[in-house]
Amino acid sequence: MSRLATSPLAIALLASSVLAGSGAALADPVFNRIASFPVASNLPADMPAETETSSEIITASQDGNMLIYSDSPAGGIGMIDITDPRAPKPAGFMAMEGEPTSVAVAGPDVLVGVNTSENFTAPSGRLAVVDLATKTETASCDLGGQPDSVAVAKDGAYAAVAIENERDEDLNDGAIPQMPAGNVVIFKLTDGVPDCASMVTVDLTGLAEIAPTDPEPEYVDFNDAGEIVLSLQENNHFVIIDAATGEVTTHFSAGTVTLEGIDTEDDGKLEFTGSQADVKREPDTVQWIDNDRFISANEGDYEGGSRSFTVWNKDGTVAYESGAALEYELIRAGHYPDKRSDAKGGEPEGLEVATFDDVSYAFVLSERGSAVGVYRLGEGDPEFMQLLPSGIAPEGAIAIPSRNLLVTSNEADLVEDGGARSHVMIFERAEGEQAYPTIVSDDQDGAPVGWGALSGLAADPEDASRLYAVSDSFYENQPAMFTIDASAKPARITAKTVITRDGQPAEKLDLEGIAPAADGGFWLANEGDAEKEIPHQLLRVDADGTIVEEVPFPEALVDGATRFGAEGVTMDGDTLWVAIQREWKDDPKGAVKLLAYDTASKQWSAVHYPLESAEAGWVGLSEITAHGDHLYVLERDNQIGAAAKLKKLYRVAKADLAPAAIGGDLPTVTKEEVHDFIPDLKANGGYVVDKIEGFTVSADGTGYAVTDNDGVDDSSGETLFFPIGKM
Repeated sequence: MSRLATSPLAIALLASSVLAGSGAALADPVFNRIASFPVASNLPADMPAETETSSEIITASQDGNMLIYSDSPAGGIGMIDITDPRAPKPAGFMAMEGEPTSVAVAGPDVLVGVNTSENFTAPSGRLAVVDLATKTETASCDLGGQPDSVAVAKDGAYAAVAIENERDEDLNDGAIPQMPAGNVVIFKLTDGVPDCASMVTVDLTGLAEIAPTDPEPEYVDFNDAGEIVLSLQENNHFVIIDAATGEVTTHFSAGTVTLEGIDTEDDGKLEFTGSQADVKREPDTVQWIDNDRFISANEGDYEGGSRSFTVWNKDGTVAYESGAALEYELIRAGHYPDKRSDAKGGEPEGLEVATFDDVSYAFVLSERGSAVGVYRLGEGDPEFMQLLPSGIAPEGAIAIPSRNLLVTSNEADLVEDGGARSHVMIFERAEGEQAYPTIVSDDQDGAPVGWGALSGLAADPEDASRLYAVSDSFYENQPAMFTIDASAKPARITAKTVITRDGQPAEKLDLEGIAPAADGGFWLANEGDAEKEIPHQLLRVDADGTIVEEVPFPEALVDGATRFGAEGVTMDGDTLWVAIQREWKDDPKGAVKLLAYDTASKQWSAVHYPLESAEAGWVGLSEITAHGDHLYVLERDNQIGAAAKLKKLYRVAKADLAPAAIGGDLPTVTKEEVHDFIPDLKANGGYVVDKIEGFTVSADGTGYAVTDNDGVDDSSGETLFFPIGKM
């Protein structure tokens, strides 16, 4: 077999681009990610590369060629040159005297809200003016408090700043009121520069039913009529202000939502049968849709969070309430964050509203689901169009319709844990097909099938379109296998089968591999962990997921075990082959075991497999698949993004396999490189994820791979499922 020179996923995306450029008659344009920018690459030379960075609120220059984002941890603002949006370039980092909290372009300048507070009871801040051409601070206005959100009127006449004067969450469990109270300040602008003397302070006390003495302003936005909509998140309230006079024209409660069919327990299960009654919306971001309607992302904070977004009429009536609709789209795409089930679920936080070619869209950012829901706006209810993958914890977004671009900024930087850095993601609207999600689930019993953390892949021996997968110990109380229709686009999870023992979901399992058994059931590989009392073993289950046989690893083998055990299983005749992820105590450095278990004789044997060397971190195995005359082995490093160097498929000839008894000298096999997965993992414009964990070959000889999204825990939540061609 020859090595593939180009990723099939990349070829598919290129074909879509060619069709878009040809003027072919296709469906409505779609948004696809075209680039990702790690904001750590903007750090100046005198700052260590491991400095924590973040991209929180983001804006764009008037010509749309420059992005500017606030970076609170690093204490400055970053700039990105997107003259070529497919190849964003670092354009500099500018340190601010204080903590930048928000940015908004005003003419040739960017206005930066800077928090300079000494503590919660003595808040302070300023509105800095940065000239984009010279990248210098040219003016500053004292705000009299801690700024949160900054917005500029559509005609450039005014700027508004939400002065939150945030509460101390460690004081009295964060309960409000906590003084001093927040407010909104408004400035007149001339060519993007605020007149500090024109500052008008809008008193917001006495408006909300909740803590009326302590308004907590969160987010401001202007409509074309010069009106400001303001969210008071902890107060669960909205305020509308006339920018010219500074007068509050109306205000009303954000109300509550009752949710049905949701997961309310952080219990290692995905069960969407719970409910929550009268949950306060506690809105974060607000954006005008037109002069009479606005939309809110109801993240929640102090004691609410309805997991929803709401369209409001200016008079305070609800025009549309999403309820759990966005959360269901997260579930279908594997982006549901189960560890937030007992809190606020997917947490819609950020928003952007924009019009592209006379089509209006709302982009709703799920902070915990790390995804963006795209909705078409019209006179009726918002229409869901697609789900976009973002980095970890999207915080801000900016649309650039003149260039058919959408940009998201993602807050989380996991540099301390060796994880993904904060990224800015760039999407393009064009004709073609949606590149993401690559796999989704069907609905069952009125709710989507919950899934995530796919860790092993296998093919049906007869049906070329049918594959099987398992999820790992992230869902520790609901181990499951999944049936996949690989012929669909995106691929579809059509069934979920929970693994049971004595009629109950099995415990102490970390499933990392699956292989069809001759009797119609399956063999599963369980990765052991002594600290968690998870045994190293093979399991045989029937088609309904009931465990019918447990095969522990022999004592002589387990004596040398480490945490990194079985990562894949495959059946070849009567023999089960098991890939051990990393070296055990009795292995030579740079070699791991491929175990052979004869299901007829019940005997164990093994060979050694030579690992590639790691430039950083470690290298190990993630999957094993028998096909034709070879065993195919997936080998990877544990690195992410630009640091990822090894994500490859190798093969070992079956004719060369001569496994020896456990405990003695083991022969070392010879391997041959088959496929490099890194181009596939880059093909949809994201950063390279670390865990490509599943591989199989279908009945028609097509190779398929899948990544593990770690249950959306400290992960972008992206699952990439893709074919690599005929084997």
